[in-house]
Amino acid sequence: MLDIIKKASLSAVSNTNPMAVLYGTVISENPLEVNVDQRFNLTEDFLVVGESMTEYKLYIAGEEYVIRQGLKTGDTVLLVRYQGGQTYLVLDRLVKPS
Repeated sequence: MLDIIKKASLSAVSNTNPMAVLYGTVISENPLEVNVDQRFNLTEDFLVVGESMTEYKLYIAGEEYVIRQGLKTGDTVLLVRYQGGQTYLVLDRLVKPS
């Protein structure tokens, strides 16, 4: 009986497409497009990008200072798929250890 309940609950969870964490590579900056695990591409219609992933510049005394880089082609990003699988949050940019 317990095994039947476990199987039913696992099946119910897998059918709802719970949140998933995925890796992607930026293949286009404007418009933003991300390739996920070399399987499929996500256009900006399906992506939510937090402020920390957008470019931020300051202009002081006629000089431009880049405070934060935006996403660039070739960047590896960490994605979180919302429940249901239609929207993906670009959580962070990943860097290789030096």
